[in-house]
Amino acid sequence: MSECVSNRVAAIQMVSGHDIEANLAEAQRLLAEAAGQGASVAVLPENFAVLATSQMIECGRKEAGTEPVIRTFLAEQARKLGMWIVGGSMPVAKRPDGSEIADRVRATCLVFDDEGQEVARYDKIHLFDAMVEDAHGQYRESDTFEPGEQVVTVDTPAGKLGLAICYDLRFPEIFRLLREQEVDWICLPSAFTWQTGDAHWYPLIRARAIENQVWVVAPGQGGQNSTRRRTYGHSLICDPWGRVVTEMGEGPGLVAAELDLDQVAKLRAQMPVWEHRRLKG
Repeated sequence: MSECVSNRVAAIQMVSGHDIEANLAEAQRLLAEAAGQGASVAVLPENFAVLATSQMIECGRKEAGTEPVIRTFLAEQARKLGMWIVGGSMPVAKRPDGSEIADRVRATCLVFDDEGQEVARYDKIHLFDAMVEDAHGQYRESDTFEPGEQVVTVDTPAGKLGLAICYDLRFPEIFRLLREQEVDWICLPSAFTWQTGDAHWYPLIRARAIENQVWVVAPGQGGQNSTRRRTYGHSLICDPWGRVVTEMGEGPGLVAAELDLDQVAKLRAQMPVWEHRRLKG
């Protein structure tokens, strides 16, 4: 096992296309860069390996089988780099209990430790069914994806992590449930559209960090992914006071920061909003 005990976390931004092999090659390059910057945990964006809706079902069935490509890639990279990897999201055609999904897949975030062991799985709960004034127009994730049901946390070298994905950001109750499990930070692998990101990315992330007194690590897709799809990017890391401590614009790359867990404890002691709640449940 790696001897790295750093609280340094990297948020990786990509502009994934429809070529899975090319996406994985780019992820490999950026993961190596994150490890080179001393990150103990790296978080990939939503749909980092598979972006096209038309590829989701076939890929999800493969990833649920005995010879998965993306899961194997993540395990190998984590072991090779001696770094924990939060695998953004990928399609998987099996539920956590092992039962198969006949006509859809789940948008699944897998976490691998620095020995390449899969230590957590979160299936995206909230699915993006919306009209957006862009070239794509209508998004209906529920046609392809089955929603998950459970919130998930995992202990990492950078503190206790709560898992969420993209559209989950608009539902504060999932963040409250994660906070009840005493997480130090929450990750949010995303592929926000440019229009919704430009309007809501910063205020929603800052609000969730402030409300729950947690770090938020938010890597995104960021650029022209296809002729019909442009994603917002602006991957960032936000502290529990709501300050964006590092961010980027569009294009591939990464941002990294040390997650100060003493800051979390100090803020919760000085302003114990969790104990001040009057309306619970």
